[in-house]
Amino acid sequence: MIFKSKREMLYVVLAMFFVANAIVAEMIGGKLIEIHLFSFSFKMSIGIIPWPVVFLSTDLINEYFGTSGVRRLSIITACLIAYSFVLLYAGINVHAAGFSPVKDDAFANVFGQSLWIIVGSITAFLFSQMVDVFVFWFFKNKTGEKFLWLRATGSTVISQLIDSFIVLGIGFLLPGKISLSDFLNVGFTNYSGKMIIAIVLTPAIYVGHFLIDKYLGEKESHQLITQAEENEKAGT
Repeated sequence: MIFKSKREMLYVVLAMFFVANAIVAEMIGGKLIEIHLFSFSFKMSIGIIPWPVVFLSTDLINEYFGTSGVRRLSIITACLIAYSFVLLYAGINVHAAGFSPVKDDAFANVFGQSLWIIVGSITAFLFSQMVDVFVFWFFKNKTGEKFLWLRATGSTVISQLIDSFIVLGIGFLLPGKISLSDFLNVGFTNYSGKMIIAIVLTPAIYVGHFLIDKYLGEKESHQLITQAEENEKAGT
C-alpha cells in the first residue's frame, strides 16, 4: 500500500487500531467480570479491555484530524460492527461438524447476542462518539492548545456516561430483562470503571502526542493541528 504522505499513514494506523478494538470489544462484550479495587467491586463486561485503545485513538484523531475525521470513522466502524454481527448470525445458523472442537451451543452462547443488545451497542457507540467530539472541541475552543488532559479525559468521561446507560437501556431495560434499580446500579458501576480507566489513561495521550510529533516532525504536526482547528471553526 502506497501512502502519499505521513499524514495519510498516521490516519490509517490510528483508524486501524480504532476499528479493530471497537469491533473486538463488541464481540467479546458478553463475558462479565468482577474487579475488586480496595473496598469497591466493579461488575462489567470484558469488552472494557479494548476500549482504552478506542478512547486513545479517538482523542488523537480529534486532535490531529478534527471532527470530520472522528465522525467519518465512527460511522464506518458502526457499519462494520453491524456487518460483523450479520456474519456471526450466519455462522450461528450453520451447524458445526461432528468433529468440530467448538460445538453449536458453545458458539451461540458466546456470539449469539440478542437483537436488542446489538442495537443498543451500535446506538451507544455512535451517540457517545458524537458526544465525545462535541465535548473535546468545546474544551479546545475554550482553552486552545493548553490542557490537553482536560479535553482528552473530559470528553471520554462525559461520553462514556451516556454510553453506559444507552447500552443497558436499549439492550436490557426496554426489553424488560432488568429492573430500573438494577439498570441504575449496573449503569453507574460500569461507568465508574470506565471513568477510572479514562483517568488512568491520561498520561498515554501525552505519550501518543509526543510520538506523533516525532513521526510527523514539529512543523507538519503543528500544521495538521492548525488545519483541524480551522476546519472546526469553518464547520467542515
